[in-house]
Amino acid sequence: MSLTDRIHAEIAAAGGWLPFDRFMAMALYEPGLGYYAGGRRKFGQMPSEGSDFVTAPEMSPLFGRALARQLAQALSASGCSDVIEFGAGSGALAAQLIAELDALDAGLARYAIVELSAELRERQRERLAHWGDRVEWLDALPDAIEAVVVGNEVLDAMPVQLIAFDGQAWRERGVVSAGEGFAFEDRDARLRPPIDTGFVPGTVTEIHPQAEAFTRTLAHKLRRGAAFFIDYGFPEAEYYHPQRHGGTLMCHQNHLADPDPLVAVGDKDITAHVNFTGIALAGQDAGLAVLGYTSQANFLLNCGIAELLTDASLAERAMAHRLLAEHEMGELFKVIGFAPLNAPFDALGFERGDRSHRL
Repeated sequence: MSLTDRIHAEIAAAGGWLPFDRFMAMALYEPGLGYYAGGRRKFGQMPSEGSDFVTAPEMSPLFGRALARQLAQALSASGCSDVIEFGAGSGALAAQLIAELDALDAGLARYAIVELSAELRERQRERLAHWGDRVEWLDALPDAIEAVVVGNEVLDAMPVQLIAFDGQAWRERGVVSAGEGFAFEDRDARLRPPIDTGFVPGTVTEIHPQAEAFTRTLAHKLRRGAAFFIDYGFPEAEYYHPQRHGGTLMCHQNHLADPDPLVAVGDKDITAHVNFTGIALAGQDAGLAVLGYTSQANFLLNCGIAELLTDASLAERAMAHRLLAEHEMGELFKVIGFAPLNAPFDALGFERGDRSHRL
């Protein structure tokens, strides 16, 4: 079966209508067929490389080197010696972090990766072979985690539910078969946005039960250590602002963005911005303390990227500038940090410019 055939079969088995979060999960992660399960190269600087988008570690190694300063502090503060990365992509961030943590003499004993894609696991193994048995891959989270956890652009790739407002009521948006392709269809549901900001008729937006459930699961397992997540998104009041009536769902292919997830299924990425308020509340409710929340630019500057730039070449400085510039990644991307409620610490990355009060 092709991916589209398999989705059509799933729609038929579900009675002719599939919730969007299930469609998104299949499009991205269906074993052997989904976008992240196939052999296409996802990460890279240019479309000519066959890639679809670039992440911060591919853009500049200074991203990982600065982030490593925060992880080193967290390892020391928590007395841990392990790092766990979720969704390691090409392995670029892992390579940067291990090298810099070793240079900082941070006491890193083990670097573990949780990766759903078998194809990406193999790429990571090749890239990280230098560190041998210090790097390992986990098939499931341990019952108890004593480690510093990191995830870059992980939350945005977790399937979301779509809801649409017709001026009277909210309805859940799902996917139906339309000939050989797919179409949207709305059905009655009890789903609602977490807040009411005066939505206009025709609004379509997302809610994030899977990302919030992931955060709660992590909270229950994190006995010692910390967790840091970097992603694009907003606090709740900005996420559900009436002017953002089209939602945030977006697809990426060949370094071009489009809003239609129902075409080229399996050949392009599907993402949604992160509601960081929902993530923070999920963590707090499950027993974590929020260490801080700020823009990527503030976080990297707090972690010493300016000092790292002094020895960088002109080309390296130009690429690193994209990590910090407000009109590039510096403001759109945010960082949130957590620690067990009984062991918070003053995290380096949130020293200046903490925006936790906006969540």
